[in-house]
Amino acid sequence: MKISIFGLGYVGAVSLACLARDGHEVIGVDIDPTKLDLIREGKTPVVEEGMVDLMQATVASGRVTVTTDVVAAVLASDISLVCVGTPSALNGSQDQGAVLRLAESVGMALREKAEPHVVVFRSTLVPGTVEETLRPIIEAGSGKKDGEGFHLCFQPEFLREGSSIRDYDKPPFTVVGANHDYPIERLQQLFGHLPCKFLRTSVRSAEMMKYCCNNFHALKITFANETARLCEALGVNPFEVMDLVCQDTQLNISRAYLRPGYAFGGSCLPKDLRATTYLAKTHDVDIPMLAGIMASNRSHVELSITKLLETGKRKIGFVGLSFKTGTDDLRESPLVALAEQLVGKGIQLSIYDPEVHLSRLLGANRRFIEQHVPHLGALMKPHLADVVAESEVLVVGLATAEIFKTLAETVKPGQYVLDLVGLPADLKLQGEVEGLCW
Repeated sequence: MKISIFGLGYVGAVSLACLARDGHEVIGVDIDPTKLDLIREGKTPVVEEGMVDLMQATVASGRVTVTTDVVAAVLASDISLVCVGTPSALNGSQDQGAVLRLAESVGMALREKAEPHVVVFRSTLVPGTVEETLRPIIEAGSGKKDGEGFHLCFQPEFLREGSSIRDYDKPPFTVVGANHDYPIERLQQLFGHLPCKFLRTSVRSAEMMKYCCNNFHALKITFANETARLCEALGVNPFEVMDLVCQDTQLNISRAYLRPGYAFGGSCLPKDLRATTYLAKTHDVDIPMLAGIMASNRSHVELSITKLLETGKRKIGFVGLSFKTGTDDLRESPLVALAEQLVGKGIQLSIYDPEVHLSRLLGANRRFIEQHVPHLGALMKPHLADVVAESEVLVVGLATAEIFKTLAETVKPGQYVLDLVGLPADLKLQGEVEGLCW
């Protein structure tokens, strides 16, 4: 396959060398003549393990050429990989100057090209950039439409400096955001042999996923470092602690908890976070990330309050009161906090929670309800259908098949439903359904 690569920094240079190694004809494009001269001489423009030998071998093979001419590179290739830098501007925003200028040049080049061309953006881009900013530029320059004369897509890269070649050959996955089948097919031909999953998604999701990954990496580093600072004050080996934490692949290193939903609560997480922050304070250890978790959790509850009050409705039904599905535990339940806030604002509530109702009847949590939330206990109903019938607004905080079935049968047209759990996509309700932040 004939490939043009724009931007010969770490990502572009490594991609050029690896693609040429794999038998493709590669054209490298950059505005820096020094980089081009180095590659022509079989030298690497970046300091990276294995690149000296790899670049020498690939250039010697005759499969690598370099140029400053964008138009010529597009015309001579089937696929263009855009790897130009998107650094921070002074105000913290993304400086897209380089990629915008390149988009203009690519558009003009495509005007002269009869065959379909795939433009793959690999530069980290703010979600929406490809479809809202770059596509109009390329369409205007080319006089063609995305999906007809050319195809745009976004493929985030996961190359780490220092191990880029190894990461290229063994990525965690290949993710492509595209609106059409053709670019997917072409990129499968290019990267489908790699030992990982090939995942297709929307362009915006692919753009956002790259930010999410990098932010999660930063979060993990900060978490480990804050934990280490506290461990030092307590005389605990932080490496041993983190090694033990990583042994748990069911909860700690897994998909567990990484699902949007409502705020956390219960008998463990809130109290342990408070204990951690207090412990750090007493030992003069600064842990701003961990200390900020509870505030972020409260913001989630505040968001639900705002959405409910904005409806202007006064009769609100709760589907759930415990802190999560499958338990009767009301301790530090965010739904209890939400209900109490609404009661304080004069909202008429009715509440259904099968587990809480049952344990109350059995006496298991009757004392807790009577001592801590007696006003809410009095608002509980034995049947979900009764709550639906007398409510203008429904707050769904439990996720069970039985609840979904009843909601599908009883929710009326015009009822507003605030989804806090992520209702199934195939669940059809007659009311107006809105996710908390989805």
